[in-house]
Amino acid sequence: MPLLDPAEARRYLAQVRDKALDVLDHVRLDERPLVAGGFAFGMIVQHEQQHDETMLATHQLRTGGPVLSAPPPPRSFTRVHGEVFIPGGPFTMGTDTDPWALDNERPAHVVDVPAFLIDAGPVTNADYLAFIDAGGYDDPRWWSARGWAHRNEAGLTAPMHWTRDGGEWQYRRFGRVSAIIPNEPVVHVGYFEAEAYASWAGKRLPTEVEWEKAARWDPETGRSRRFPWGDDPPGPEHANLGQRHLAPAPVGAYPAGVSPLGVHQLIGDVWEWTSTDWHGYPGFCVFPYAEYSEVFFGGDYKVLRGGSFGTDAAAVRGTFRNWDHPIRRQIFSGFRCARELA
Repeated sequence: MPLLDPAEARRYLAQVRDKALDVLDHVRLDERPLVAGGFAFGMIVQHEQQHDETMLATHQLRTGGPVLSAPPPPRSFTRVHGEVFIPGGPFTMGTDTDPWALDNERPAHVVDVPAFLIDAGPVTNADYLAFIDAGGYDDPRWWSARGWAHRNEAGLTAPMHWTRDGGEWQYRRFGRVSAIIPNEPVVHVGYFEAEAYASWAGKRLPTEVEWEKAARWDPETGRSRRFPWGDDPPGPEHANLGQRHLAPAPVGAYPAGVSPLGVHQLIGDVWEWTSTDWHGYPGFCVFPYAEYSEVFFGGDYKVLRGGSFGTDAAAVRGTFRNWDHPIRRQIFSGFRCARELA
């Protein structure tokens, strides 16, 4: 396939962007469904940013020396450990009001969720290393039947891009190799690995409903927020988004982004696997075309939530839903655990 060189690609990009902005200057943002609230343009912005994240993940797969650079993420400002109690009861999941919400985020609907515990922060490299050191990859007790079969077929022994140099684990990130950072969220693990770790830890992965309640529900008002910290768009103090830093931030780096119940870093850093299969909500309606969401319902996909350091702020919110195959590891995926009350 003939490919544009960088200069040609930038010229083409500029032409397309100028034409899109010209349309935006003249279109009537009235109540027609496609343009109400600027939906069509918002969808295009989000879709472009989703491809930007895919391209960043592709950079992580390339060989050769580093070609990308960014300042390191902020240090940890607060100690985050243990679990957070999420009270039982109803909350509103999804949205009818967010103008840029995609069809799979709609409609808003009330779900009654039993009380549960969820990790205050994502599982860290140090946490996951304990699982490896305990022989977690060699013990079928912790794996589902499908997970164990995949572990053997793929020869999994550690997260993707981890290598051992003598007795020390190292991680290759965008062409640079460095020691594992203990309090950084583990990244590049598939669903089956996350599921096995949770089993080993005596826990499980949260359901999608549990994740969203932990992220959005405000016990004082009983309403569901757009983001864990409120309804305001993400700022650099709230979450690690937008490729500002080419790595997850240490757990505890974003105290301003904490949820009302005290759960940290639910937005940004790493996509979080949930145990929920990919499907539409009750009352789901295709908009604007079936190929965005509906054609994938019922397939071999698990839901991921929250975005990553590679996700743009325009393409994530408390209701945003991502999905992928459980074997996928090249995405910026991590997880946190949950469990029922003892």
